[in-house]
Amino acid sequence: MQAATELAKVVGTRAACDAMGLAPATFYRHREPVFGPRERRVSPPRTLSPEERTAVLDVLHEPRFIDLAPAQIYAVLMEENRYLCSVRTMHRILSANMEARERRDQIRHAKYAAPELLATAPNQVWSWDITKLKGPVKWSYFYMYVIIDAFSRFVVGWLVATRESKALASKLIEITCSRERIGRGQLTIHADRGSSMTSKPVAFLLADLGVTKTHSRPHVSNDNPYSEAHFKTLKYRPDFPERFDSVQHARAHCVDFIPWYNCKHHHSGIAMLTACFAPS
Repeated sequence: MQAATELAKVVGTRAACDAMGLAPATFYRHREPVFGPRERRVSPPRTLSPEERTAVLDVLHEPRFIDLAPAQIYAVLMEENRYLCSVRTMHRILSANMEARERRDQIRHAKYAAPELLATAPNQVWSWDITKLKGPVKWSYFYMYVIIDAFSRFVVGWLVATRESKALASKLIEITCSRERIGRGQLTIHADRGSSMTSKPVAFLLADLGVTKTHSRPHVSNDNPYSEAHFKTLKYRPDFPERFDSVQHARAHCVDFIPWYNCKHHHSGIAMLTACFAPS
């Protein structure tokens, strides 16, 4: 290292390190004097004494403050012309006593179990949803309602409308159940938690038909995978237009798409079979 130091005086540090095969950090580390352990930091003169910290903690534990955040406690005390310490110091005292957590009294939301959609034959479990189709101008949409059989991935019912409507959803489900001859207690129909899916008209209709309904968990996007996969297949097809000129244009496109989806599209979830040829 002494040789490297002498050489650095002549050719410079970088060239000396290259010549000696040393890393510059190693050179600087050996050149700088070694310091002893740091001296302990002197506490600021306004640091609270142990007795004062205990007094602050006692105030934080008062019944009226037990579920308030330190900032709220500080504001209340200032209204009473009392100053104990800063909000940050309150946090430090709580942290030192292993109490740095949510102090506010909050509602506990129910834990929703993941829906289990098991179908061993057609017309046992249906999945339905609504998606937007872009209209001719910005902020204009058409709405596609689709009901899919979870066992075969067959689209058993669909429609395209100019609005999202609880009445239209109820009518589509009623007509589809009638056409498929669904008996009471035979079918479970699953949907997410959209306004139409959780509406009273749909709920009353399903109760009258003897159909069990299930919903996705709140804020969980993958609890309705059959409908979501269908919509992705629809919108990622090369012939899917950027916008539809009219509701008739959207319906005409779906008239061509649905038979293709039912009888020509191979589904990875059913061993690459098509919905038309899924085992019954």
